[in-house]
Amino acid sequence: MFEKSNKNLIKEQFGKTNRIVEGTVITGDITSLADFRLDGELNGNFISGGKIVIGPTGKVLGNITCNNADIEGRFEGTIQVTELLNIKAKASIKGEVFVGKLAVEPGADFSASCVMKDTIKTLNIKNGGKQSEEKTA
Repeated sequence: MFEKSNKNLIKEQFGKTNRIVEGTVITGDITSLADFRLDGELNGNFISGGKIVIGPTGKVLGNITCNNADIEGRFEGTIQVTELLNIKAKASIKGEVFVGKLAVEPGADFSASCVMKDTIKTLNIKNGGKQSEEKTA
């Protein structure tokens, strides 16, 4: 009956963070408008209009689409980050990386192909993470 606009949903999620703790294993896909911290394991895809933080015990086997990401744990798959991907010294990244900006600390295991784009697409979370309108980074 009364549907909130996507803009209002994003405002409501600002400052809120979802968290999956160590020892938790999720098999399936996650879609979130809010930021997300993963210290457990995800076997599936992750789509967010915010930021994902993969902690030191976190592991993702699948694809990630988000605005920003900090990775300290392990990731295998394809990751698309609209803005900044920050890879910490203890991180292990394998697969394909598409980013606006990339920061890699010395000591990180970065075994991936990487494409940095000046013009990248914005995310449309309501459309299942499919990319829509263009913007410049």
